Amino acid sequence: MKKHSVLRAALLAALAAALLGVPVLAAGEEAAAGSLYGTVWALLPPVIAITLALITKEAYSSLFIGIVVGALFAKGFSPIGALDMIVNDGLVAAISDNAGIFLFLVLLGIIVALVNAAGGSAAFGRWASKNIKTKVGASLATFVLGILIFIDDYFNCLTVGTVMRPVTDSHRISRPKLAYLIDATAAPVCMIAPISSWAAAVSSTAEGLDTGISGIQLFIKAIPYNLYSLLTFVFIIGLSMMQFDYGPMKDFERLARETGELGALKSEEDEKINPKGRVIDLLLPVAVLIICCTVGMIYVGGFFGVDAWGGTDCAGDFIGAFGNTDAFIGLPWGGIIALLFTVIYLLLRRVITFKDAMDCIPKGFNAMISPILILTLAVSLKATITSLGASVYVHDLMEGAASALYSMLPAVIFLVACVLAFASGTSWGTFGILIPIVTAIFPASSELLIIGISACCAGAVMGDHCSPISDTSIMASAGAQCNHLDHVATQLPYVLTVACVCVVGFIVAGFVQNVYITWAVSLALMLGVLFALRSIERKRALSREPIQ
Repeated sequence: MKKHSVLRAALLAALAAALLGVPVLAAGEEAAAGSLYGTVWALLPPVIAITLALITKEAYSSLFIGIVVGALFAKGFSPIGALDMIVNDGLVAAISDNAGIFLFLVLLGIIVALVNAAGGSAAFGRWASKNIKTKVGASLATFVLGILIFIDDYFNCLTVGTVMRPVTDSHRISRPKLAYLIDATAAPVCMIAPISSWAAAVSSTAEGLDTGISGIQLFIKAIPYNLYSLLTFVFIIGLSMMQFDYGPMKDFERLARETGELGALKSEEDEKINPKGRVIDLLLPVAVLIICCTVGMIYVGGFFGVDAWGGTDCAGDFIGAFGNTDAFIGLPWGGIIALLFTVIYLLLRRVITFKDAMDCIPKGFNAMISPILILTLAVSLKATITSLGASVYVHDLMEGAASALYSMLPAVIFLVACVLAFASGTSWGTFGILIPIVTAIFPASSELLIIGISACCAGAVMGDHCSPISDTSIMASAGAQCNHLDHVATQLPYVLTVACVCVVGFIVAGFVQNVYITWAVSLALMLGVLFALRSIERKRALSREPIQ
């Protein structure tokens, strides 16, 4: 049974709205929709959804209540107008706009089911238990694989989760910890990789702005100052090497270590292990998937002649094609080919029958129902935020700060990006809003322009990383096959720890405008925080030990 009922959640949302002063209208009365446009109220619907999700531990009703509140705000509290917006502008649009990634999720779920049925995952788990001897090694192996798959965050989350689940399970690493390791490498590595879907999004946003350089050049120059991405890697390595955890993650890790309860989804049942399976039955399908998806993305971008929109500007240009691609088209393109290859390969290997292969289709679909539902609701919620003019509110906020906090602006930009990405669940939308503002604030010749762009990108990644309604967080939960809200609650203290260090780093960067000094201070502070946290956790552990 759920800890709180859906009715309780609705009452809490209504109470929150009342306490915050949202106007309550009589039946038939309509408020002017424009009265809430471009104000702080634009961020209230996601705040309500996130708060309810953390209180009730239930994502579906919490997200839906946030959508309802946002639609009521946007439509002047007209019930009919709000219902029309929820259905047409929200749910229907979310499904149609994201059909490509939904298809890719289902395809990947089927491939995972096939590999499991063939015994490939179990064989890889046996190999890993012999060759990856320690829990530290398993954590670092997950981190390294996440770094290597830098093309796209969705693809990263689902692929790393598929490959590393048997490894981390064998070393009793909890699924929420695996989800954190996946999430903490997916978006951050994409944000500092010049060849990635994220680099394409940032560079296209910055292209044509008054910066004096191209969008991709601006992105590359901003990489050294992207403190959140880089310090997150330092944090993961330090946390793994020091072998400690804190916050809610500590309880999940202790339970996994002492009882073997990993925190996996309840629907994930142990299947009969196929003794014919070999390691190659996992690695080969994954390798084909990576190759096909990469080829699919550059094909869509026009590398082989004509792009998906009929243009020929990127023919023979790998980086240009990647910047011109659409992952929602390219990933399903590669996924279908990889699925067909996997079925044919496993049948030729005679590790599964044709009937068993077809039985994996509904299994794979069922495994992805939860992330598809959450993603649909999350995208619908983002649509209401956009309709309420969140970008206008943020623009006015940044203009007000620019006049009084010039050298502090990188830290301010980072914090604003964090809040906006956390509330909206989208990093792409966040830097799409903030990058034009940043380029308008700083002159093209100023080092602060590069630092400001970095702060914008770093904050966007941070907010996206820990937001319950972020698509990347949802994908990480799907990749690790753990409860989504468990993932959100356990990783939040880790994300906030790195973010606090980043704030100090961007304050230093704004005043000294030197990447080496900024990095020296940030790295020293990050390591100091890690050692301090380990010392605190050790003292707590000693204080709880029974007296002999």
